Amino acid sequence: MGRWLCAVLLALTILPAGAADCAWPAWQRFREALVSADGRVIDRSSPRQVTTSEGQAYALFFALVADDRDGFARLLRWTESNLAGGDLRRHLPAWQWGRADDGRWRVLDDNNASDADLWLAYSLLEAGRLWRRPDYARLGQDLLWRSAAQTLQPLPGLGLMLLPGDRGFVSEAGWRLNPSYLPPQLLQRFADLAPVWAELADNTARLLREGAPKGLAPDWLLWRRGQGWAADPEHGSEGDYDAIRVYLWLGMLADEAPGRAALQKHFAPMVELVAARGTPPERIDAADGRAEGQGPVGFSAALLPLLARLEPAAHALQRERLVHQPAAADAYYDQVLTLFGGGWDDGRFRFAGDGRLLPAWESTCAR
Repeated sequence: MGRWLCAVLLALTILPAGAADCAWPAWQRFREALVSADGRVIDRSSPRQVTTSEGQAYALFFALVADDRDGFARLLRWTESNLAGGDLRRHLPAWQWGRADDGRWRVLDDNNASDADLWLAYSLLEAGRLWRRPDYARLGQDLLWRSAAQTLQPLPGLGLMLLPGDRGFVSEAGWRLNPSYLPPQLLQRFADLAPVWAELADNTARLLREGAPKGLAPDWLLWRRGQGWAADPEHGSEGDYDAIRVYLWLGMLADEAPGRAALQKHFAPMVELVAARGTPPERIDAADGRAEGQGPVGFSAALLPLLARLEPAAHALQRERLVHQPAAADAYYDQVLTLFGGGWDDGRFRFAGDGRLLPAWESTCAR
C-alpha cells in the first residue's frame, strides 16, 4: 500500500495546474459531435456511419477520465446490447456495426477486435475500483477472461501472444499480429490478476523491440514458425494509422513502469523524424526508414507524451500545431488521438507503474 500511495503522489505532482479544472472540454466536444444520446460512438466519415468496438472502448476510457458516470453507463449499455448480444460475459463485442446494404442497422462484422476487448476490460476494472462499483469490476474480469479464452495463444518460439481477433489471423504463413493492439500499461494492470498477463507483457516488450529493429513501428507483423519476424503479407512493413498508437502507449508509460526507459529510447527514431521534419510523417517504412507525407493533427497529439520525454522543442512545436490546427469536430480518429495524447499532456490522467489509472479528478475534484 505504501508503494501505491507513493506512485499516486508522484504522478499527481507532475500534473499541470490546468488539471484542477474538473470539466474536460475536449471530452464534452467529442461527446456532442460523435456520441449519440443512447451511447453510440459514430464515425461520421463512413457512408455506413459505422460504430466499432474500438470506438466504444476508447469512449468508455475517456468517460472514466472525465468522471462522467452517466455517459459511461450509456456507452456500456449500448455496447452490450448491440455488439455483444446483450451479454458481455458470454460474447466478445463485434468489431463493426452500422447501416447494411439493405438499409438496416446491425452488426456488419461479428469478429472481435482484441484491442477493443482489452480497453473495455481495463475501463471496467478501473471504473470498478475508482467508482467503487464491484459490478463493473466483475464484468471487466469476465470480459478479460473471455478474451483470453478466444484470442490468447501460445506461439512456437515466442510464447503467449494475443491475436488481433478470434478469426482470420492464422495461416500457413504464420500468425499476423498488430503491435498497437497491446498497450503495455494495460497488460501490467492485468498482470495483477493472473501470471498469464505478465507473460504476455514480457512477450509484448519483445515484439515491440524485435518487430521494429530501426525503432519505427509497423502496422502489422508476421510471426513465422521457426523463422521469427517477417513483414506482413498484406501491408508489408508500412507504419501509419495503426502504428501511431505504439508511440502513444509508450510515451504514456509511468517512469517506474518495467522497461519504460529502454522502450522509449528504442523508438526515439520517430522522435528524431518529427524533430527534423517539423511534423510527423503520415507513413513510414519500418524496414528502411523512409518517411512520406504529413500526418494529420491527431498524429501530433499522439506523439506529445513521447516528445515530452525525449525532445522538448519538438513537443512544443506539436503543441502549437494542435492550437492552430485543431482536429475537426467530426474527425473520429483525430479526436481519439487528441483525447489520449492531449489529455495526458494536459494532465487529465496518468498511468501508475502497475498500470492503474490515475485520473486528475480523483484528488482535485470533490463530488
